[in-house]
Amino acid sequence: MPLQNIKVIAFDADDTLWVNETFFRKAEEDFCALLEGYMPKEEANKLLFDMEIGNLPLYGYGIKPFTLSLIEAAIVVSKGTMPIELVQKLIDIGKEMLEAPVELIDGIEITLKELSKKYRLVMATKGDLLDQERKLIKSGLEKYFHHIEIVSDKTEKHYKKLVKHLDIQENEFLMVGNSLKSDILPVLNIGAHAFHIPFHTTWAHEMINEEINHPNFRSFTKASDLLQVL
Repeated sequence: MPLQNIKVIAFDADDTLWVNETFFRKAEEDFCALLEGYMPKEEANKLLFDMEIGNLPLYGYGIKPFTLSLIEAAIVVSKGTMPIELVQKLIDIGKEMLEAPVELIDGIEITLKELSKKYRLVMATKGDLLDQERKLIKSGLEKYFHHIEIVSDKTEKHYKKLVKHLDIQENEFLMVGNSLKSDILPVLNIGAHAFHIPFHTTWAHEMINEEINHPNFRSFTKASDLLQVL
């Protein structure tokens, strides 16, 4: 469908507006290092991933749920024998992530500034409400967005609800994000547009194996490339 129909552009937050996954990878490495006396790194890392996935329906996405998973995984790895000092170190990992400075993705601010002159811009992300609001304020990007949507997950149902709330048709909506699983496929499935800007690190849970071939889909190298077509 022609891009001329687009009225609203939604941007994912983590790893689309600012760096995020890098902090999780470092936290996983720190976790494995702290538990190396109990279990080899690869086994500990897999156990942590399985713990995160198992906890998603209960805790959702974000740093605080991740920190809980760190502690739970450590209990399993150590068979309940880890000292209380280790629990504190795991909590400190989570706090360090929450307090980390916000590092904007290259070119994203100028892209938002230019696009906001022609379109309504929305930030549509999943995760912890408090954490995402904090990062948005620290980023300095809040002024470019007409609406902020923070949800527990990104599904076709969530996107349909957002489109209805914005009082537009599906083909007037464009989603921009780094996750094919969360930002692209469900959006294409409802008849909207989706632009993919990959980030160099992607959580395994967000990866898909299928190739996307859809008239409403495009992939770009960097955010500023959007200005060439919008």
